[in-house]
Order: sequence, then structure tokens, then C-alpha cells
Amino acid sequence: MDVRPDIQIASMIKAMTEIVLPAVDTENKLAQEQTRLVIATLQLVAKRLPLAYRYDRDELERYVRLARELIAALDADLAPMLLTELETLTTHSADVLERARAEPAEMEAAIFDLRARVGELIAQTRASGDQQARETVWRLVLVASKQELDRERALVVDIGFEADPADMPAPIEQLLPPVGR
Repeated sequence: MDVRPDIQIASMIKAMTEIVLPAVDTENKLAQEQTRLVIATLQLVAKRLPLAYRYDRDELERYVRLARELIAALDADLAPMLLTELETLTTHSADVLERARAEPAEMEAAIFDLRARVGELIAQTRASGDQQARETVWRLVLVASKQELDRERALVVDIGFEADPADMPAPIEQLLPPVGR
């Protein structure tokens, strides 16, 4: 199972369109309508998902601009505590915005490119590396693979495929580093 939302959504659309919808009783108009509504909603989500990050970034940028304009335009005596809090929050929000420059597609491309190059290095080491190099690569890849498998299992544990969800190493929120690090 791929954990990327765009692939999961495409799989759901295909299942709903090719398996569920044809199985829904054609006489049950409400069920037909609701099934088509689910498919249309998933198609809309799939279409808009690539824009969600940019949409949020644009909204934050607009609020930072508006907050700065309000702070500059209003008399500090009007609401001194509120304006001070707004200034602090605006500074923090501008920092968040500054750090949010890479597009998700750029990050995904970097992951895929790096993954491919690491794979090539592993194959090259296996083909022509000495015993020590092969053992080092083997050990490092095993550790990294275990971490990746734990992350992916934790990300999709709620789907219900785990025999014993309580046996998971940790929830996904604990396996990911805090935001901003």
C-alpha cells in the first residue's frame, strides 16, 4: 500500500467507480446518488490536493499583510494588549511563512531523486564493494528500512490491517520530528 494521499485517493476513486457503483442497486436512487457524490468529492479532493499547501500559504501571507496593515493603521491606545498580541503573532506567522518556501512537489521530487540515487549506490556497493562496505551498507539499510516500515505502518494503522494495533512501536505523531526542526 502506498501512503501518499494522491495514490490512495486515485485507488479509492477506481474502487468506487469500477466495483462499488456497479454493485449498488440501480433502483435505489439515493444510494446511487450518494455513491456518485462520494466519487465526485474524491475527484475534487484529488484535483485540489496539490493546491492545498499553496492555498494555506497564500492565506497565511494575506493575514500577515492584513495584520501588519491593521497594526500600522490603528492607534495603540485603542486595544493595547490586543495589538501587542497581534504583533507577536504576526512576527511568528511571518517566520512560519518564511520557512514554508518549498513546494510539496519539490520535496517529493527530492525524496524520489535521493531514494533512486541511494538505491544505485546500494546496488553498486553490492556489485563491486568489499566485504566491509557491503556489511556497512547492509546494516545501515536495515536500520533505515525498519524506521521507514514503522512510520508507514503507523501512518495507516487506522485502516485496520494490523493484526494487533497495540503492538505498534509508536503512533505516527511520535515517529515524526516536531514541526520546525
